[in-house]
Amino acid sequence: MKKLLDPDSLISQTEAAELRGVTRASINELVQRGRLRSVTIGGKVLLYRSEVEAFERSKGGRPKTTPGADKRATGQIQRGNKASTGKKGGKV
Repeated sequence: MKKLLDPDSLISQTEAAELRGVTRASINELVQRGRLRSVTIGGKVLLYRSEVEAFERSKGGRPKTTPGADKRATGQIQRGNKASTGKKGGKV
């Protein structure tokens, strides 16, 4: 048995953009990426109002560096039981 859609639970991409305070293109991108579900009815792409309202942005950006990343950058990486100075040959 198919579930009937409540027409009041669906909104257009334009309405979703106004609701979230973003552009329609931003909403379309979220749909394309699968971050928001949509249904196409009569050639119109509609979104679930509840999902648009509940949607939370991801933080984005680069991931935080891992502990010890500063040591790798300065050449103070631990190799075995000895600290390396980054120089070739010689004892530490």
